[in-house]
Parts: sequence; C-alpha cells; structure tokens
Amino acid sequence: MYDCNTLSDYQLDIGTLLHMDVWDGWKEFLTGCLLGNKYKVQRYLSKEKPVVNYQKRVALYMAAFCGHLQLSAWLLRQGARPTEEVGVHPYREWCQSNHHPDVAKCPVHAAADAGQLMMLKAFINYSILCLECQNSAGQTPLQLCIQYKHKDCVLYLVTKMWSMVSYPNFPLPMKIYIKLKLWLLKAQNNICRIKRRNQTAVFRTRVGDIVLVDGFTKPKMTSKGFYQAMVKDAGSKRLRLNNLFQHRQGACCLKASEGDQKGVNLKLPPLGDANKSTDKPQRKKRSRKKNVSLCNEENMDQNMCLARVPLPPISILKPHHYYSIPDAKFLLNPSLESFSEHSGRTPRENAIYYLALASAFKEKPWLQQLSIARTLAKKSICKPVC
Repeated sequence: MYDCNTLSDYQLDIGTLLHMDVWDGWKEFLTGCLLGNKYKVQRYLSKEKPVVNYQKRVALYMAAFCGHLQLSAWLLRQGARPTEEVGVHPYREWCQSNHHPDVAKCPVHAAADAGQLMMLKAFINYSILCLECQNSAGQTPLQLCIQYKHKDCVLYLVTKMWSMVSYPNFPLPMKIYIKLKLWLLKAQNNICRIKRRNQTAVFRTRVGDIVLVDGFTKPKMTSKGFYQAMVKDAGSKRLRLNNLFQHRQGACCLKASEGDQKGVNLKLPPLGDANKSTDKPQRKKRSRKKNVSLCNEENMDQNMCLARVPLPPISILKPHHYYSIPDAKFLLNPSLESFSEHSGRTPRENAIYYLALASAFKEKPWLQQLSIARTLAKKSICKPVC
C-alpha cells in the first residue's frame, strides 16, 4: 500500500475491491492527464503555487507513461523536468518516513517502464542527463527497458550511451560528459544554497502553508470536483434563473431571483415596433388562425434566420421581389396579401428565410449569396401565385 503497509496489516485478501479517493479538485485534472488534453489540464490547475508545481510533475509523469507528446512538450516549456522526482503533495511533505519508494521515480522512468520510445527521445533531447537518472532502486532507464524487454528502447538507449560528444579539439565519451555535467550542476546547487543560507532546510514548505495530519485535520482527499472544492459553502444561496425568455404580449421578460430579493423584470420592446410604419397594414389583415397553421419546423427556421441574418428596417430595404421580378409583377400582378395568404409568411420573413439558406454557402461572396437568395425567393413567390 501507499503507506508501506501490507494487505495483511489491513486484513485484506487478494482480490478485494478497494475504493481510493483523490485530492479534492483533482478529478477533472487527472482525467485531462489520462486523455492527454492539454487545455483541460490548463483549466483545472490549482491556484496555489506549491500545488501547481506538484501538479505539473504529476502531469508530466502521466503524460510520459501514456505517451502524450503534446502535453509533455507544454509541461517542459512550463518548467517541469523529466529528471525531477514526482515527490508527494505539499500538504504531506512533513511525513517523510512514510513515503513510498515510488515517489522518487521521475517521468523518464515512467516512459522507460511503458516502453514509450518517442517520449524517451523527447526527454533525452531535452536533457542528456536522462540517460543516467536513477530511481529509488538505483536503476537507470536502460536497465528498466531491459527488465521489461522493450527492444526498440534498449537499442536507442545503448546507441546514445555509447556515442561521443564532439568538441573542436577532442571527442568526449557520453558517460564522461554526463559525469562532468552532474558535477557542475551539484557545484551550482551548493553555491545557491550558500547564497540563500538554507543549508539546514529540510522541507520545501514554508510557515503558513497547509499541513495535513491524519486523524487530526479534516481530510482533503474526498474526490470532490474542481468547482465543489473551490466553493467553501456548498449550501450557500445561489442565483437562480427562471424561464429565460417569456413571450407575453409581444414582450420578452427576464426574471432573476436571489434569496429573498424581489424579481426584476427587464422588458424589451416588441420586435415589430421598429417597422410599424410599413408592416402595420399587412399585420392587421393577417388573421390569428393563419399564424397557428404554420408548422413548428418553419417557426424554428424563422427564429434561427432572425438570429443569423440581421436586416435593416423595411423602410430602407424594399421587399426582394420589388427588385428581382418586376416582369412577374406586371404579368401576374400579385399583391402582398395574396402572397402572404398562400405562403404563410410575410415578404420580409420570406426574405430572411432565404437569405439564411443562402448564407450556408460560405465559400461564395456575399453578392452571390444574395443572388441565390433572390432566385429561391422568386420561385417561392411565383409558384403559389401561379
């Protein structure tokens, strides 16, 4: 088990079903890591800096094991390193004596365990020190690949390990080059410690950070979602929106209620007020029964068209048949009332409907879309009148 106890210590038999919880707010983050979804991982990162650094190490480890190259490339740019131990959560760094040995594994070890050749190439290209990175048992990636019989990975690592690093005056074997680089890095770290005067520091946590003690503090590993963990009081008052759009007497009302506050009504003017001057005589003659006779599909299409094709007022834009079919006007002499009677739509609604249909041809210029809409509208007028 994680705390170095055996199954017999918990009186569990082999084959028993165990339910393991994750840290609160980590469900969506871990799902994004498993799927390799970079944007989901970015969205559900924690707001605390120590936790974010730990999440990046965990995400790189999981990406290395699953072979998600895009996610690992982004994490490397964010500062995560393939040779850095994953470690434990910052809230539990104080209990070092109970750490599981696997917390000392690095992302490069996960790639070697799973035989992810492309991940190994990416990590070694990022840092050549990956070749000599050891886990808690002292095993290098090459030894792990040999143990799990990943032939392609073994051939690649052996080729890299026995290669030469070329300098202007002399070549240097890879093993000696790695030892020199490790020695330089160790010297740089010692200099930084002396400057910061933190030679006695054991933990990376600071005064004021959260510390969890089992049995004494409230657990934070209950598998809560990201938003549930962010909200302190889940039962607090929330803003509730009732029916978003209520059409009453040609007006739209938006009601919002919060707690004991009174509802606030936002009334918008009727849709046809702006065009009252020209559309009024036509609307008077249309009976209410004819509006009911329209099918639901046409009403849905008209609502979609109104949202997609905003047209100027009728006083500026004449009905489309005024421009497109002057010959039919003289030959057949159709009136606006007869067209509305046969088609069930006003000329303006008809124009909006066919402009929306023509707008589906996105590869064509707007003038050609307008020509298509005129052709369709012309047929829709001539057919019922004839």
